[in-house]
Amino acid sequence: MIYEKRIISATIWGVIFGFISWGLVQIFGDVPLSGATAIIFSRALLGFVIGISIWKITWWLHGSLLGLFFSLPLGFIAIWVGFGWGGFALTLVTGIVFGFLIELLTTVAFKAEMRVGIKKEEKKEQ
Repeated sequence: MIYEKRIISATIWGVIFGFISWGLVQIFGDVPLSGATAIIFSRALLGFVIGISIWKITWWLHGSLLGLFFSLPLGFIAIWVGFGWGGFALTLVTGIVFGFLIELLTTVAFKAEMRVGIKKEEKKEQ
Protein backbone atom coordinates (compact mmCIF):
# COMPACT_ATOMS: atom_id res chain seq x y z
CA MET A 1 0.00 0.00 0.00
CA ILE A 2 1.45 3.32 -1.01
CA TYR A 3 1.26 6.00 1.62
CA GLU A 4 1.60 9.23 -0.37
CA LYS A 5 2.08 11.54 2.64
CA ARG A 6 5.09 9.52 3.79
CA ILE A 7 6.70 9.30 0.35
CA ILE A 8 6.25 13.00 -0.42
CA SER A 9 7.42 14.14 3.01
CA ALA A 10 10.52 11.92 3.05
CA THR A 11 11.48 12.86 -0.52
CA ILE A 12 11.13 16.59 0.16
CA TRP A 13 13.27 16.25 3.29
CA GLY A 14 15.80 14.29 1.22
CA VAL A 15 16.04 17.14 -1.28
CA ILE A 16 16.43 19.70 1.52
CA PHE A 17 19.19 17.65 3.14
CA GLY A 18 20.76 17.22 -0.29
CA PHE A 19 21.16 20.98 -0.57
CA ILE A 20 22.54 21.08 2.97
CA SER A 21 25.04 18.33 2.08
CA TRP A 22 26.10 20.26 -1.00
CA GLY A 23 26.64 23.36 1.15
CA LEU A 24 28.75 21.38 3.61
CA VAL A 25 30.93 19.98 0.83
CA GLN A 26 31.51 23.46 -0.57
CA ILE A 27 33.28 24.37 2.67
CA PHE A 28 36.15 22.12 1.57
CA GLY A 29 36.32 23.35 -2.00
CA ASP A 30 34.38 24.21 -5.11
CA VAL A 31 31.99 21.49 -6.29
CA PRO A 32 31.20 21.19 -10.00
CA LEU A 33 27.61 21.08 -11.16
CA SER A 34 27.78 17.33 -11.77
CA GLY A 35 28.94 16.75 -8.18
CA ALA A 36 26.23 19.00 -6.76
CA THR A 37 23.60 17.19 -8.81
CA ALA A 38 24.87 13.80 -7.63
CA ILE A 39 24.81 14.89 -3.98
CA ILE A 40 21.30 16.34 -4.16
CA PHE A 41 19.87 13.39 -6.11
CA SER A 42 21.53 10.91 -3.78
CA ARG A 43 19.88 12.45 -0.73
CA ALA A 44 16.56 12.78 -2.59
CA LEU A 45 16.78 9.08 -3.47
CA LEU A 46 17.54 8.34 0.19
CA GLY A 47 14.38 10.20 1.19
CA PHE A 48 12.31 8.41 -1.45
CA VAL A 49 13.54 4.98 -0.36
CA ILE A 50 12.87 5.83 3.28
CA GLY A 51 9.37 6.82 2.20
CA ILE A 52 8.60 3.61 0.33
CA SER A 53 10.41 1.18 2.62
CA ILE A 54 8.47 -0.97 5.07
CA TRP A 55 11.51 -2.62 6.59
CA LYS A 56 10.23 -3.79 9.97
CA ILE A 57 12.72 -2.19 12.37
CA THR A 58 12.45 0.83 14.63
CA TRP A 59 12.17 4.15 12.79
CA TRP A 60 15.46 5.61 14.07
CA LEU A 61 17.47 2.55 13.06
CA HIS A 62 15.62 2.41 9.72
CA GLY A 63 16.66 5.93 8.76
CA SER A 64 20.21 5.56 10.07
CA LEU A 65 20.92 2.29 8.25
CA LEU A 66 19.46 3.48 4.96
CA GLY A 67 21.48 6.69 5.34
CA LEU A 68 24.62 4.60 5.78
CA PHE A 69 23.85 2.37 2.77
CA PHE A 70 23.11 5.30 0.47
CA SER A 71 26.21 7.21 1.59
CA LEU A 72 28.69 4.46 0.75
CA PRO A 73 28.88 5.30 -3.00
CA LEU A 74 29.25 9.02 -2.25
CA GLY A 75 31.93 8.19 0.32
CA PHE A 76 34.01 6.32 -2.24
CA ILE A 77 33.54 9.18 -4.69
CA ALA A 78 34.84 11.54 -1.99
CA ILE A 79 38.03 9.49 -1.80
CA TRP A 80 38.32 9.41 -5.58
CA VAL A 81 38.01 13.18 -6.04
CA GLY A 82 40.67 13.89 -3.43
CA PHE A 83 38.87 14.43 -0.11
CA GLY A 84 40.57 11.31 1.29
CA TRP A 85 39.42 9.09 4.13
CA GLY A 86 38.29 12.13 6.11
CA GLY A 87 35.85 12.96 3.31
CA PHE A 88 34.73 9.33 3.26
CA ALA A 89 34.05 9.33 7.01
CA LEU A 90 32.31 12.72 6.89
CA THR A 91 30.09 11.52 4.04
CA LEU A 92 29.08 8.42 5.97
CA VAL A 93 28.39 10.35 9.18
CA THR A 94 26.28 12.98 7.42
CA GLY A 95 24.41 10.22 5.59
CA ILE A 96 23.59 8.47 8.86
CA VAL A 97 22.56 11.74 10.52
CA PHE A 98 20.48 12.92 7.57
CA GLY A 99 18.81 9.50 7.22
CA PHE A 100 17.93 9.66 10.90
CA LEU A 101 16.60 13.23 10.53
CA ILE A 102 14.54 12.39 7.44
CA GLU A 103 12.94 9.50 9.29
CA LEU A 104 12.45 11.59 12.45
CA LEU A 105 10.78 14.45 10.61
CA THR A 106 8.65 12.12 8.48
CA THR A 107 7.60 9.62 11.15
CA VAL A 108 7.47 11.69 14.33
CA ALA A 109 6.92 15.31 13.28
CA PHE A 110 4.57 14.71 10.33
CA LYS A 111 3.02 11.52 11.76
CA ALA A 112 3.56 9.59 8.52
CA GLU A 113 4.57 6.25 9.97
CA MET A 114 5.35 3.11 7.98
CA ARG A 115 2.28 1.18 6.92
CA VAL A 116 1.93 -2.29 5.55
CA GLY A 117 -0.75 -2.85 2.95
CA ILE A 118 -3.56 -5.21 3.83
CA LYS A 119 -4.77 -7.47 1.10
CA LYS A 120 -8.55 -7.55 0.90
CA GLU A 121 -10.17 -10.90 0.53
CA GLU A 122 -12.31 -11.22 -2.53
CA LYS A 123 -15.67 -12.85 -2.11
CA LYS A 124 -16.30 -15.69 -4.49
CA GLU A 125 -19.71 -15.88 -6.08
CA GLN A 126 -21.13 -19.37 -6.29
